[in-house]
Amino acid sequence: MNQEIFGLSSMATRPVLADLSEHLRHTCGIPVRFESAGGVEVARRVREGAGADLLVLAAGALAELAEEGHLLGGTARPLWVSQVVAAVPDGAPVPALDSESDLRAALLSATGIAYSTGPSGTALVELITRLGLTGTLSGRLVQAPAGVPAGSLLPSGRADLAFQQRSELTDLPGVVVVGPLPGDTAISSVFSGGVLASSGRADRAREVLDLLGSDAASGIARARGMRAFGRQG
Repeated sequence: MNQEIFGLSSMATRPVLADLSEHLRHTCGIPVRFESAGGVEVARRVREGAGADLLVLAAGALAELAEEGHLLGGTARPLWVSQVVAAVPDGAPVPALDSESDLRAALLSATGIAYSTGPSGTALVELITRLGLTGTLSGRLVQAPAGVPAGSLLPSGRADLAFQQRSELTDLPGVVVVGPLPGDTAISSVFSGGVLASSGRADRAREVLDLLGSDAASGIARARGMRAFGRQG
């Protein structure tokens, strides 16, 4: 009997990994299960010796863990690219996002702007600084708790504009995805995978990692708002 391959991941990749795990179970006969949490929490668990076979995180966070020796050498690889999109509460006016001036207007008209603790949140704060709006918007920025989608703050009224990975906002109740940020303001994040040094099934874990980055997996990832790394569209 095949032993289950167990992985840890950030919340942004949870939907695509759930679909891919089901795909691998049915088409390849490989039982795979991922547990998702906020990226900071996952990194903490890895550093504290969490037993797992695979790790999928934002590329920068995974690279840090690899440098610290938590991944098997040579296994870290980029998997998917995810766009950051804007979202509003269901029923609210949908702002235009065709230009930088549109984005600036949307930010200035928002009373609460939700963002995440992950790489998309860091990039958004940097973008706001680049647009020269840090002082104006500082009192309106609402950071969602780790592991909580920024879009979940929209239906509750805590924010009226949210920014996060498309995969974390799509199908969220009470939320309407407006679209990606325009032109030079666009934000994307790379998510990478690797085999953990703690894995007792390293060869099998490598096989699963290869399958996650395969051509067959790219269509499933695309349906969840991500594209395979190195591919356009």
